[in-house]
Amino acid sequence: RGRCWGNAAGAGLGTEGWAPRGGHRGVPAHRLCPPRGAGSSLEPEERSMEPPAVPEEEEEEEKEGAVPLSVAPGPVGCQLFGYVGIEAVLDQMKIKTMKTGFEFNIMVVGQSGLGKSTMVNTLFKSKVSRKSSQAGQEERIPKTVQLQSITHVIEEKGVKMKLTVTDTPGFGDQINNENCWDPIIKYINEQYERYLREEILITRKRKIPDTRVHGCVYFVPPTGHWLRPLDLEFMRRLSKIVNVVPVIAKADTLTLEERAEFKQRIQEDLKTHTISVYPQEDFDQDPEDRALNDRIREKIPFAVVGADQEHQVNGKRVLGRKTKWGIIEVENPAHCEFPLLRDLLIRSHLQDLKDITHNVHYESYRVRRLNESNRPG
Repeated sequence: RGRCWGNAAGAGLGTEGWAPRGGHRGVPAHRLCPPRGAGSSLEPEERSMEPPAVPEEEEEEEKEGAVPLSVAPGPVGCQLFGYVGIEAVLDQMKIKTMKTGFEFNIMVVGQSGLGKSTMVNTLFKSKVSRKSSQAGQEERIPKTVQLQSITHVIEEKGVKMKLTVTDTPGFGDQINNENCWDPIIKYINEQYERYLREEILITRKRKIPDTRVHGCVYFVPPTGHWLRPLDLEFMRRLSKIVNVVPVIAKADTLTLEERAEFKQRIQEDLKTHTISVYPQEDFDQDPEDRALNDRIREKIPFAVVGADQEHQVNGKRVLGRKTKWGIIEVENPAHCEFPLLRDLLIRSHLQDLKDITHNVHYESYRVRRLNESNRPG
């Protein structure tokens, strides 16, 4: 299709040669497409998509000074000559997220009286704990290891977040605390199992409800000495299935010197017992993330103070705890490290907490469960 031939004189070849022509100039109309007969010697061969053969001498010359195309150096990106609109993808993702919202599930673990509910209220600046929403009334929380969750929908500047807070009011309160972490491990695995069952269905939901625990804040009592065996055993077991963030509760009961010494001892205990708390070093993806997470790891565990009441300080309303000597401002970095904890959980690493939960902890559980189901017998 599309081949035309001229005569020998027009093609500039011998009497038996033919040459393909790209145009019609200088070629008679009756010679453009000669009729194809059964025995015509001018029948063209089938066109091949392979490149024309190159003589060996020319091929050797090209090999000496040329670079193969597969390894030729070039820029990583491609320079655009005008505006295309690729950056609008971020706006599309933002609009879709604002419409659908997102989910975040947090668990607080620690003894009674360490301010877990108050800390959660302080984090989200609203009544999201197991306390009653009515002013002056509080629900009587039983001191048992039975886990209870409460879910709220929080909205800020058009962004909706479905927040689920799981409390463990009686953890470590018993005289015999043997295996007191079993209900917590069971609860976390149950959420993984629920997600897995929805995921392996033939007809799945378009959006699977996510009840998996994305972060576990462990409250260390402000003893000022070292981590108890209960603390070490809990974090050792839980760090394998969930993101654990240790904090020193009610840090205003310690002096600055006691706080610094206590943090150093906790860091040494974690390193000695090879307990990997969040953010884990193994999951740092690039140098920038590693540099940021290294600064965070130097501050862990965070010495925090929780407060859900506002006070007047220098003409401003601030969250704080009023004492005989003054007001401890919760959001003041000079008073406590609560801003660092809030930045880690919400402002800088919230999506990373969800990604590690899905890609690491849930994936490990999924592989283990599928291997168990595929075993014979």
